[in-house]
Amino acid sequence: MSAKTTAIVIIVIGLLVGAFILLLGPVNTSESKGTVDNVSIVDGKQIIKIGAKGGYQPKNSIAKADIPTVLRVETRGTFDCSSALAIPDIGYRANLPQSGVTEINIPPQKSGAVLQGLCGMGMYTFKVKFQ
Repeated sequence: MSAKTTAIVIIVIGLLVGAFILLLGPVNTSESKGTVDNVSIVDGKQIIKIGAKGGYQPKNSIAKADIPTVLRVETRGTFDCSSALAIPDIGYRANLPQSGVTEINIPPQKSGAVLQGLCGMGMYTFKVKFQ
């Protein structure tokens, strides 16, 4: 292979790698890690908002330990398996409405506890870590 051909191959590979990195987007944002600010405290109760459609958003939440908590799951035209929600650690299992908000009372959790929610098929999950 000539020096000119080698240079062209290196440039093309560099452009492809650069394009791939740009398509992936930023790698150090909280959204790319799956954690966003979806937890608030209202009237002494902790509210955790989770969206359910084509999976669960966000995938990871961080909440305060030892306070009453409400998991507020919102569906918007959800026809996939994420509408069949199970949270095994609290014995919760239900089919969510295709559109609407479902509130699930979570008993106070100890620091370090992690609640996992999963769809009916087990392929979509979310976690809430209590600190």
